[in-house]
Amino acid sequence: MKLSPAKKIILIIFLTLVAGYISLPPQFSLFGKLIKRPDLDLKVGRFSLNKSFDLVLGLDLAGGSHLVFEADTSQVPNEKKKTSVEGVADVIERRVNLFGVSEPVVQTSDFEGRQRIIVELPGIKDSKEAIDLIGQTAQLIFVEIPESTESGQLNFTDLTGADLKSADVVFDPTTGKPAVSIEFSDEGSKKFADLTERNVGKSLPILLDESVISAPIVQEKIEGGSAQITGEFSLDEAKNLSIQLNAGSLPVPVKLVEERTVGASLGSQSISKSVKAGLVGLAMVLTFMILAYGRLGVIAAVGLIIFGVLTLALYKLIPIVLTLPGIAGFLLSVGMAVDSNILIFERFKEERKLRRVSDALEVSFGRAWDSIRDANIATLVT
Repeated sequence: MKLSPAKKIILIIFLTLVAGYISLPPQFSLFGKLIKRPDLDLKVGRFSLNKSFDLVLGLDLAGGSHLVFEADTSQVPNEKKKTSVEGVADVIERRVNLFGVSEPVVQTSDFEGRQRIIVELPGIKDSKEAIDLIGQTAQLIFVEIPESTESGQLNFTDLTGADLKSADVVFDPTTGKPAVSIEFSDEGSKKFADLTERNVGKSLPILLDESVISAPIVQEKIEGGSAQITGEFSLDEAKNLSIQLNAGSLPVPVKLVEERTVGASLGSQSISKSVKAGLVGLAMVLTFMILAYGRLGVIAAVGLIIFGVLTLALYKLIPIVLTLPGIAGFLLSVGMAVDSNILIFERFKEERKLRRVSDALEVSFGRAWDSIRDANIATLVT
């Protein structure tokens, strides 16, 4: 169904107004009066949406702690090193989330044979407690659910991550769905056989750092040291579970090798200067377009402002963790967005000499599209 020009304009205005509301700061000054933007609180039947639409700031803007841990993988086989470090990073991320940190960054790094885990905690100034918690070796344990669950207590067993040799993603041959295959050591096999024999038909929770990561139902006594955890897993969920199990089966000690605290004052100054620089740059681009192309330049200027508002709204909706380089990228993308207008308008100058204005505009858009497409593909690939 093709929309008429009038409907397209109405749609653009509607999207711009919605994006403009989302893009507004939590509070702003208008004619000397401080105005607070109301948060979205929508309830329709069972559906509810509560959103503040605040920008999520990265470490360099919000301040916080930057920690670098080095994993000791000397006792881990080469083929297991990558998996073990990923498992440790996953455990660290779970632990970091206990602090309620907004958008923590946990990533792995392999440099000159040294496996490191980089942790950024925006808003955390006193990192001692975080270091103490993060530095612990992952603790994985199998537990039993007692007959009487009134107390809410679980019975811890002697089957732990130390008894687990490996966990891998496989596909169930009967259903074709992703599953997780686990293999125990010789001693672990005996413990697992006894444990499954006692818990046939019951749930057997697996705890990692005292949090349940899986609770499979035991179908029968399992001997031989191999088992399979099945369920309605997606491929990503099965991968995450195998990583978590390996984190407990391959305990990798970590030590702190770097600690930095970033002040929030630097971030506020950076934001202020970036906004001013962005406004000056945008004003220069808009002025150039209007002076060079007249009425067409005014249309391009309006389109550029709409592009900026829509992009900022997407930053808040996704949300994207905004860092100082991210602000630079945002401003650069706004400046680059005007390239398409220049290509079209330059072509229009030539076409209007040969045909009516409406036809010239149509041809200009069509002829410039190849260059616009290629330029954007090149940018995306880069």
